[in-house]
Amino acid sequence: MPTLRIALAQVNSTVGDIPGNVAAVRRWSRTAAEAGAHLVAFPEMMLTGYPIEDLVFRNSFVEASRQALRDLAAALAADGLGDLAVVVGYVDADGPPAISSDAAPGIGRRDASALLHRGEVVATYFKHHLPNYGVFDENRYFEPGDTLTVVRLGGVDVALTVCEDIWQAGGPFSVARQAGVGLVVNINASPYELNKDDVRLALVQRRAVEAGATVAFVNMVGGQDELVFDGDSMIVSAEGELLARTGQFTEELLVHDLDLPAADTTPNDAVAPVEPVDEMTIQRSEVMMSLDVSGVRKAGIAERVTDEEEIWNALVLGLRDYVDKNRFRSVVLGLSGGIDSAVVAAIAVDALGPDRVFGVSMPSGYSSEHSRDDAAELAKRTGLDYRTEPIQPMVDGFLANMSLSGVTVENLQARVRGVILMALSNQEGHLVLTTGNKSELAVGYSTLYGDSVGGFNPLKDVPKTMVWQLARWRNTRHNAPIPENSITKAPSAELRPDQKDSDSLPDYEVLDPIIKGYVDHDLGRAELIAAGNDEALVDRVLRMIDLAEYKRRQSAPGTKISGKAFGRDRRLPITNLFREGR
Repeated sequence: MPTLRIALAQVNSTVGDIPGNVAAVRRWSRTAAEAGAHLVAFPEMMLTGYPIEDLVFRNSFVEASRQALRDLAAALAADGLGDLAVVVGYVDADGPPAISSDAAPGIGRRDASALLHRGEVVATYFKHHLPNYGVFDENRYFEPGDTLTVVRLGGVDVALTVCEDIWQAGGPFSVARQAGVGLVVNINASPYELNKDDVRLALVQRRAVEAGATVAFVNMVGGQDELVFDGDSMIVSAEGELLARTGQFTEELLVHDLDLPAADTTPNDAVAPVEPVDEMTIQRSEVMMSLDVSGVRKAGIAERVTDEEEIWNALVLGLRDYVDKNRFRSVVLGLSGGIDSAVVAAIAVDALGPDRVFGVSMPSGYSSEHSRDDAAELAKRTGLDYRTEPIQPMVDGFLANMSLSGVTVENLQARVRGVILMALSNQEGHLVLTTGNKSELAVGYSTLYGDSVGGFNPLKDVPKTMVWQLARWRNTRHNAPIPENSITKAPSAELRPDQKDSDSLPDYEVLDPIIKGYVDHDLGRAELIAAGNDEALVDRVLRMIDLAEYKRRQSAPGTKISGKAFGRDRRLPITNLFREGR
């Protein structure tokens, strides 16, 4: 039984940075070769980054991807890595690159995988199953492939597949069994959401059994706008046994020896390179290589972490990559002394370091002394740059020239704070972080162009109750950055005397389950009431959520951690007169 030493490169690519992504492939391929690997696999669309969205309609972009693939094959050989088989994702197209400039569906764009060896593109594969749900719009961008690519590597038959192919029964994995392969390589750009690692393991196990072959599942890691990718790459045997697994949210190279069945050479002499089957065609090719190994390499199985640590790591990585990939040197945020701004500040410091985080206390006439003290204490604990900019003189200037009262004055204070933060952003080059959580965004409990101002929102998909959980968890780790008073005191916007969130909203322990049911699971009014929620409360909350759509449409992007986040996941019309139960 041949032994194939495989390497899975769980690495971070950047959308549009084709030269940088190519350099990463060359760097990690060298590391794989030095470990004695015969085959190294990189994530889905590694050369272009993922998702590329409407960039796929640009002929120049598609051609840059195709040219980069050819150049990469030659560069790997020039690097002395020609004997290493390299599987890498990219974007391809049918026919010559000069496709009609009128971008439309059906233009033959392909989500592709290629195997490179000895300076050549030996084989290509086009993704068969195209996801078109949640954050995915791949029917808009790509056409499905109908051929399973099987490459014989040193006497072992290896099938190439891409991401969604593993999420659907039938298709490539079923055909892989008919092809008699020993290994299926599945390259992925599978976005993170809480507990998705549990779903993935069971999924890969099912597909391994379906294919009757070992499955190597490699996933990217890193942030891309609202999405964050957690890695969680793994190898599962044909019997469904987990053999090796990486951690989450870290770049790493998994290297593992696989004892695989030798390809059946008896019928191969009589079988054409192209074989028709029920669903797809099988395209075969061969790479001549020796499968000699030195020593034994077993990668091990990384331990899983708690939900709070998983979410925290996702938020840290999502913010870090948004800042770094968009070339911001630093971030600035308002520090109120409350729980939301405290958690955002702690995430920012963990992501970027204290020297790149600037906090601004902006007290009004209603700001309590303890809130100012809590903000200062957080700054001291984290080491971030801290300053105070009182807003009352500016508010008084408005009130001296305009007759305003009630909630308008509250909103004015929030908008003055937004002006200060944006002025500092313009003056000093910071990215403004907004601090509203998912609960507040859901019911519109924010001031447009005020406390909602900012370029990125780390808590956009984090319910208020989870914000408290994260704060308590983070304080059990090193440094304990968040003052205890910020965690335990009643939340308040402090825009009028003795104001509390509970003056305007139900308790978050009651509110968050209703939001989750309505937003995340699309439950209707009757279902929410049947679940035990008060009828009048359900009506009130649903009305607030529906009426706040125009605010959410203008909100900053933020890292997705749930099954359905505002933005890419949940897309509703602003002008919408449908009301539940009416």
